[in-house]
Amino acid sequence: MNDTKNYDVAIIGAGPAGMTAAVYAARAGLSVAMIESGAPGGQMVNTFEIENYTGFETVSGPELSMKMFEHAKAAGAEYVYGDVQKITPQNNAHTHLIETSTSSLIVRSVIVATGTKHRKLDIPGEMEMSGRGVSWCAVCDGAFYKDEDVIVIGGGNSAIEEAIYLAGIVRKVYIIHRRDTLRAEKILQSRLFQEENVEIIWDSLPVEFQADNDGKFTGVVVKNVKTDQQSTINASGAFIYIGNDPVTQMLDGLGITNEFGNVVVDETMATSITGIYAAGDVIAKELRQVVTATSDGAIAAQSVYKYLEMSD
Repeated sequence: MNDTKNYDVAIIGAGPAGMTAAVYAARAGLSVAMIESGAPGGQMVNTFEIENYTGFETVSGPELSMKMFEHAKAAGAEYVYGDVQKITPQNNAHTHLIETSTSSLIVRSVIVATGTKHRKLDIPGEMEMSGRGVSWCAVCDGAFYKDEDVIVIGGGNSAIEEAIYLAGIVRKVYIIHRRDTLRAEKILQSRLFQEENVEIIWDSLPVEFQADNDGKFTGVVVKNVKTDQQSTINASGAFIYIGNDPVTQMLDGLGITNEFGNVVVDETMATSITGIYAAGDVIAKELRQVVTATSDGAIAAQSVYKYLEMSD
């Protein structure tokens, strides 16, 4: 492990909340480490188009991600590659030790902005065919299925947004949804119903991913929740959008998460541990959008600045 470095604040995660916090903290004159082990942008980088971020009628997720990332670096935030494994408050929580897969840091404050990860179905074949027919990113993998049939699992905004995107690439999109109505916004539903190559399998749950003798994905076995009847939908690939779970394993033992794993904060984004704040999709809140994540990040950074100013 490399020598320990010291910062005023470590921001864990480079999604919209983390990158906004980095901009605000760096502009306030703080030394900022922005720790990330993946591509900047979080869930945003896997989104084909964003249409509800103020100032942009439409912008691609990857483009907005890179704009935010370059802004954060230009403001003075230092990008630190690594996967945070543990946070240990020290010196009565006046400092915190952050251990990553590549280094360790001593910081005066922490902003947890780790976001969420895609929820799994936990059905036979899911893990075996992950990356080989089963995906959680249509933007990443949709082009592999040009002129073929694919399946989208879910009925919320993400599922319907990606189904619309896929409809412009593939031959046919089957949507498997466990209810008889979609949960997505009405504007997205209206666009979806205009796509002629989309078919919705209502009141159904996937129970197994299937493959041929060579391990090639062939389709999904579904069960109707009202009749218990099972059937098979043949396709070349499947995309899963059934929700997300917070990424908070590095907080185990700190007692700042709720029963769902989300970080509990007050209106200043502060947790119950001095010097530890959180922002974005990882916190317990109602609306998870890019614009709310950036708001959280700005509030967290300003709160950190005030906290450190009073601590000096």
